[in-house]
Amino acid sequence: MTYLATIAANRFGLGARPGEIAAAQTDPRGWLLRQIGKPPLDPNQPGAAAALAQLALFRQAKQAIKKDGNKPDTPPRRPLARSFAAQVGNTLESAIGSGDSLAWRLREFFSNHFSVSSRGAALLALAPTLEHEAIAPHVFGKFEDMLLAVSSHPAMLVYLNNERSFGPDSMIGRRNRQRGLNENLAREILELHTLGVNGGYDQQDVIELALAISGWSITRPREPEPRGFVFRTQGHQPGARRVLGKTYAEAGLAQGKAVLTDLARHPATARFLSRKLAQHFVSDKPAPALVEQMTRRWQASGGDLGAVITELINHPAAWEPEPQKFKTPREFLISACRATGAAGWQARELIGALELLGQRPFNAGSPAGYGDSESAWDGADALLARIDWAARFSGRLGLDAERLAHNSLGAALTPATRTAIERAESRTQGIALLLMSPEFQRR
Repeated sequence: MTYLATIAANRFGLGARPGEIAAAQTDPRGWLLRQIGKPPLDPNQPGAAAALAQLALFRQAKQAIKKDGNKPDTPPRRPLARSFAAQVGNTLESAIGSGDSLAWRLREFFSNHFSVSSRGAALLALAPTLEHEAIAPHVFGKFEDMLLAVSSHPAMLVYLNNERSFGPDSMIGRRNRQRGLNENLAREILELHTLGVNGGYDQQDVIELALAISGWSITRPREPEPRGFVFRTQGHQPGARRVLGKTYAEAGLAQGKAVLTDLARHPATARFLSRKLAQHFVSDKPAPALVEQMTRRWQASGGDLGAVITELINHPAAWEPEPQKFKTPREFLISACRATGAAGWQARELIGALELLGQRPFNAGSPAGYGDSESAWDGADALLARIDWAARFSGRLGLDAERLAHNSLGAALTPATRTAIERAESRTQGIALLLMSPEFQRR
């Protein structure tokens, strides 16, 4: 098997499934390029409208408890927790079983890029819906479409408090001075989602963007369906806005959309996202030539993510034989399950494993998301957690460790790891040694 086939499955994908390296070896780049244009969708996942309906029932139940004083047999929060676990578990199972894991890797990347945390009942209900409604459909499309979908999604609006952000000169703002402008979403759009911290904006740009998207909110439980995003004209700051030196005329909802579209197409966004993608796929310190080529493609294509990823796949710097990326806990878990064919685990087991490993879904606690560099995950306690999980996971498998090593690592399997597996006292120990080997921990 060629080393390039191993790179295709393990660096660009989420880890090789049995037979996948063999399938990729004739044309590794072509094998990846054929996955572009296949968005990682699951039509059976509930959306924000269903989550908001469930949240309304939760709040009604809480009010009834407060009014009557009777403790219910089932805590009101439990249905929210069950739905959250089912959605997260479904996503993990789909990633583990997918034959198009390049698409699922991109979904994982952008879900972390647009991070929301599931703290509180509202976000427990809404957080998973952001990933499959606003991110998954656009992983190979235009970045501006993804940015608009994410920025107007109920999960992001609630997480960064924009659902109650109203212009000081709007009708709502004048009527109630305590319901004023919130800059959280605008700041994170500029700092984390588009231009980057060194992208050339200042505090006045943050304020102006916040004013442009004031009134971007969600429906209240008492309001008629459909539930979800709503533009509150009475909460929108009137007048023109000036962001990064460009003036945007008053146009209601369209004003904020115009600003976001320009931010998505901005050269600083092209550089920031191209570098971040290169860092995620290839190296914590990617080759400048790779980043530059991806940046040029971003600008030439208007932020077409499929075109940018094609540029990444076709660049020789992305195929250096030495693995340079240390797997995050989520990548480690998914790749281990893909390698062993251990799909079909219960959602609670997968989520529990990620909690043990330090990367519980939708729990980064910061809009910056979980760290993607080696320094974020290679501490002593983190490595001990991996060893502990690998030992328990391996004990449930009755597989041949040597065949498993060949299928999952291909040409990357080193003589030292092969010898250690051959000399293992049991199959369980052999599999654990494989999972904790340097070549499996990196991609």
